[in-house]
Amino acid sequence: MSRARRPLALVVGGIITSGFIAAALLSRIWTPYDVAAFDIDHRLQGPSAAHWLGLDHFGRDVLSMILVGAGNALSVSLVAVLLGAGIGVPLGLLAAARRGLVDELVMRATDVVFAFPALILAILITAALGPGAINAIIAIGVFNVPVFARLTRGSALSLWTRDYVLAARAAGKGPARISLEHIAPGLASVLIVQATLQFSLGVIAEAGLSYVGLGVQPPAASWGKMLADAQTLAAIAPLQAVFPGLAIVITVLGLNLLGDGLRDRLDPRLDGEP
Repeated sequence: MSRARRPLALVVGGIITSGFIAAALLSRIWTPYDVAAFDIDHRLQGPSAAHWLGLDHFGRDVLSMILVGAGNALSVSLVAVLLGAGIGVPLGLLAAARRGLVDELVMRATDVVFAFPALILAILITAALGPGAINAIIAIGVFNVPVFARLTRGSALSLWTRDYVLAARAAGKGPARISLEHIAPGLASVLIVQATLQFSLGVIAEAGLSYVGLGVQPPAASWGKMLADAQTLAAIAPLQAVFPGLAIVITVLGLNLLGDGLRDRLDPRLDGEP
């Protein structure tokens, strides 16, 4: 990506992501209509002045459901990323600091998780634990752990050879203290970028789990569940799939642009690129 396009990706991604977060937060205090209110007499009504995005097959306001779905997508994805980073980062720091058997055990454990496609693993976990938002968070968080563990280990290993780390070791500081005081702060930028990208994958995973009935459960709204309901109505109400689909696409696009923009801005290795 050229230097001229780097700020553009960051700005566009930031605007879209801010809009997503704003919609999610707004849904916690206000929506145009109650998503639990049914208007059966006018179900599948198209967009109108009263209902900007129309009504679904139960007569619920689609715009209100999109807003509530944004809130659920934000909650599940954000907590899942924090869970994955909260476990994966310490494991990566431990593997880089101790090496040897500890490093081998951590890496082989991540290999086991990586042996399964992320979404398939999430479906297996939620199928075993049962459907619901909490189990969806656990499932999405599990496949975030090895991502953060491997990224942290690889980045930390390069920092362990730096002069300031060697000086800290010469001063008598132990591996744990060096990891916390010198290694972890140096990983902040790369972890922020990765967290943004994992956030976008979390939105997709949450929608996928809800689509197959293993994520957020009714009466709570979810973009994936809205798509699943719209699938059977494609012939008579095609717009039912358009709005939740656009919500997913635009949100993921914004998060990916934000992640790319942050990487270009924060990664010093890209300073010399045209």
